[in-house]
Amino acid sequence: MGDNATLTSAKKAKQDEFYTQYADIQTEMNAYLEYDPAVFKGKTILLPCDDPEWSNFTRYFAENFSALGLKKLISTSYSPEAKTAKYGSLFEYAASQDDATPKNERGKIFVLDHDVTGDGKVNFDDIKWTYLKGDGDFRSDEVRKLRDEADVIITNPPFSLFREFLAWIMEADKQFSIIGNRNAITYKEVFPLIKANRIWLDNPFVRGAGYFKSSMEVDKNLSYYNSHDYREGFIRVPGVRWFTNLEHGRRHQPLQLMSMADNIKYSRHKEVKGVGYQKYDNYDAIEVPFTDAIPSDYDGIMGVPISFLDKYCPEQFEIVKFRTGDDDRDLCINGNCPYFRILIRRREK
Repeated sequence: MGDNATLTSAKKAKQDEFYTQYADIQTEMNAYLEYDPAVFKGKTILLPCDDPEWSNFTRYFAENFSALGLKKLISTSYSPEAKTAKYGSLFEYAASQDDATPKNERGKIFVLDHDVTGDGKVNFDDIKWTYLKGDGDFRSDEVRKLRDEADVIITNPPFSLFREFLAWIMEADKQFSIIGNRNAITYKEVFPLIKANRIWLDNPFVRGAGYFKSSMEVDKNLSYYNSHDYREGFIRVPGVRWFTNLEHGRRHQPLQLMSMADNIKYSRHKEVKGVGYQKYDNYDAIEVPFTDAIPSDYDGIMGVPISFLDKYCPEQFEIVKFRTGDDDRDLCINGNCPYFRILIRRREK
């Protein structure tokens, strides 16, 4: 199954809310905490496009509220009428401040900021909720005000709205950690932010794919259904990554690379071993088809695959340009232009 097949099916079905596993959230948050144990201390965290009825984001931060030193946790969910997902009963008897008859077209807001039950702990049991005035769309004035109140925004937004959601965050200049498909790197709204080191990537999911709970019905005719990767009740989404502007240690780990001569002599890639590096027809740079084949001693510009960003260290390399040659075509070799590349160069030591 290709990187876009599941996402395309989701768009057609108008159901692209994929609910993230607890372990994946915990792994990513631990990466930030290992770099800075106080990263969330005293912060208000907003989880938009979230739904504690289904999602683990609220559960993770509620269960770790005191350990993380949070000031406040806010989650907002889209209306069940709009997303056609049936609500469970986790909050069926929670204390709502809205005495009006619940309406399916209204979203919900969940807030955690103190011990409500009196048991001396602040956790999931202390969440209070009420109905929003609108449907909970992140673009509404109601949710925008919550965005402006928050310090950090964390969620798995609808993939079909990734560009708009990222722009919504950047407009408010907030810290964030969100899930998106790696192909979002190629969006004209996203790559300039990566080039400017305003956002970056963190952990790729295990074996390059995320497994998400979904209200979508799994198409059993898809090739992955009977594969060793299939998991009952989950949608497999290849190529997903965490996009963030929170610091983590992996971002500052330089790649261990061989010299150009050693790559030509010892590389495990037949495209490089005994062959060397080709130059582009329409840009003064060499083609490097694999990240681990980047020569450590080449001072010129190199074209590398977008998977390079999974291991990009800004202290080691500078991003020069994305994809195109001088004539605004894709990078070409011998007249062929299949090279979807990021152009980089080694920083001076």
